[in-house]
Amino acid sequence: MKRFLLTGSALALIGLGGFLVITRPAHVDATAVAALTGDAMAGEKLFWLGGCASCHAAENAEGDALKLLSGGKSFVTDFGTFHAPNISNDPDHGIGAWTNAQFADALLHGTSPENQHFYPAFPYASYTRATLQEAVDLRAYMATLPSSAEPNKPHDVGFPFNQRWLLGGWKLLFLSDKPVVIGDLTDQENQGRHLVEGLGHCGECHTPRNALGGLDKSAWLSGAANPDGKGRIPNITPAKLDWSETDIAEYLNSGFTPEYDSAGGSMAEVVVNLSHLSDEERAAIAAYLKRVPPISN
Repeated sequence: MKRFLLTGSALALIGLGGFLVITRPAHVDATAVAALTGDAMAGEKLFWLGGCASCHAAENAEGDALKLLSGGKSFVTDFGTFHAPNISNDPDHGIGAWTNAQFADALLHGTSPENQHFYPAFPYASYTRATLQEAVDLRAYMATLPSSAEPNKPHDVGFPFNQRWLLGGWKLLFLSDKPVVIGDLTDQENQGRHLVEGLGHCGECHTPRNALGGLDKSAWLSGAANPDGKGRIPNITPAKLDWSETDIAEYLNSGFTPEYDSAGGSMAEVVVNLSHLSDEERAAIAAYLKRVPPISN
């Protein structure tokens, strides 16, 4: 019995060690990042596409106040309550001291400067499809924004979800930079896919999740429960969204539907963000949404 217990303990330790190695926090190629120069003008558009202000600006912020990324908004989930951090240019409470490589680590791999896993309430599971150049451009723009010394609020997450090392297993299961919608897409549809599936992170709200919080990609964009418990996030596959591409693009710019209704709730914030894109980019999003496999539910 003693030998059995010793053998079992040794195998468990070996298994745990293997798990920790396989699921250790990932990093970008720092040499490749160092070879890039950030373009703040390009980064500004990425800032709005990524919806940074929607989570990290103060509640009900408008205009220039959307660029003060002091954090603090709370997000209640089945796994605990997460508080958006300060990602302003403050070197102590924000990300002002981060290097481009550290910023890209966070955006593309969900890895913190302290070499820990970020919680996927930060939608890096979608952002991972962005390019290194986009990460550097976004960082260049965010470095031009005002600083805030607002301290971060700790997340309210109980055991076992407060064990960040377990997130390595979550990433192993659900983190992929591969496209979701595949097929013979046009250049315009490919552009839309990159915008929607990447920094636009539309799937984070419009796709249902499994018991572990991973996106059910077999039901991509087919609607999901609203995290605040009020109604559902709509199905935006062609099975339900029967608007023309022109109608979709206009909605993303003005918030007006073909029936002259207007976007409400969190979608109103999304429209504010996407209105900063070009007509060509909104048209590309619309073209992509028409190519998403239709799913009725």
